[in-house]
Amino acid sequence: MKIENVRWKDLTRAQQLELLKRPVNQSDGDFSKKVEMIIAEVRQSGDAALIALTEKLDRVALTQVRVTESERAAALTQVDPELMKAIRDAIRRITVFHEAQLPCPIDLETSAGVRCERKFFPIERVGLYIPGGTAPLPSTVMMLGVPSRIAGCSLRVLATPPQADGSINSTILATAHELGITEIYKMGGAQAIAALAYGTQSVPKVDKIYGPGNAWVTEAKLQVSQDPSGAACDLPAGPSEVLVIADHDANPGFVASDLLSQAEHGVDSQVILISTSAPVLKQVQVELAAQLAHLPRSKIAALALEKSVLIEVETLKQAMDISNEYAPEHLILQVQQAREYSKGVRHAGSVFLGAWTPESVGDYASGTNHVLPTYGFARSYSGLSTESFMKAISFQELSEHGLRDLGPTVERIAEAEFLDAHKRAVSIRLKGLQ
Repeated sequence: MKIENVRWKDLTRAQQLELLKRPVNQSDGDFSKKVEMIIAEVRQSGDAALIALTEKLDRVALTQVRVTESERAAALTQVDPELMKAIRDAIRRITVFHEAQLPCPIDLETSAGVRCERKFFPIERVGLYIPGGTAPLPSTVMMLGVPSRIAGCSLRVLATPPQADGSINSTILATAHELGITEIYKMGGAQAIAALAYGTQSVPKVDKIYGPGNAWVTEAKLQVSQDPSGAACDLPAGPSEVLVIADHDANPGFVASDLLSQAEHGVDSQVILISTSAPVLKQVQVELAAQLAHLPRSKIAALALEKSVLIEVETLKQAMDISNEYAPEHLILQVQQAREYSKGVRHAGSVFLGAWTPESVGDYASGTNHVLPTYGFARSYSGLSTESFMKAISFQELSEHGLRDLGPTVERIAEAEFLDAHKRAVSIRLKGLQ
């Protein structure tokens, strides 16, 4: 395992920018066309296409895509009680934080007789995509299921790829049960996104799709969100990533464990360590090798680390500047006075402060959401929240006095824009008040 180790000051500006580039996503025209064909097949043939594509792409033979009530009931008996206790504890903590996110309505007068309101409503039909891949993710069920329940979404449709025997992981089903999700479907990849966006004989059409996924899922979400007949999507997402900033007092073992916790997600994950201390960087490399040897997913993590980088900087301010330029999905501040330095954060999906805050707590149970913008989209997107499952509608009501006062302003602006009908809609009413 070889990780690139550089000193920031020794690099040209062009080399610095190259160093912070993400691995290239699979998004060429041919790939997009393949995703487009899968979507078209599902739109045309519905359940039959889902079953055929699952056998072709996932090598799993299904007779139906919907999880039955008996399958859901059986899953409840198969999950270790201690695991269920931990899941319930995590759900409780996530619920506390996400209930606090419920937006407050606004109702005020912008001037006498001009009343403006902003009210929030749940998005009625939502699709919750839970990746399968190399590991089941009941944590993502919680991260999507909790805020959608709090928001009051009336229909929640969960999609997740089947296992080799055609079943759904029992922990995923049990977690969904805890959150009151009963519409569960055995489908993954681009075909699942297509089914959620357009509906099939079994799968209800939804208004918006949430959840992370691989390149096929990401491309499919992009395509269906651009189709007025499709479905909106939550946020752009790519491979998982973490950036750790460590000072001279950072614990190398802690730092290495945080890097590995992201590297084990997948071979396309990216981890970056920035430190003011050359000895810490060296010790972290030793720790990485030692800890990696004990990980069941060591091959995956090792491949991810090969595309990662360790950066030596002169000051923590410089480290923060680099982080803001990179805009990481996860930012970990393993520094003294982490909260003080956190004031300099401008672009990040989620931030973890101090030696006792591993990224893992955010992934599972601290209360924050782990569905976050990656690939630099933290510059312009927020992570998932309760409000993500809601929409706002504005209302306005004018009295006669309000229109008399406001009308001339509207008339003048409409006239300047050469929109005579806009002006007339006001003028005809003002005349009626005379």
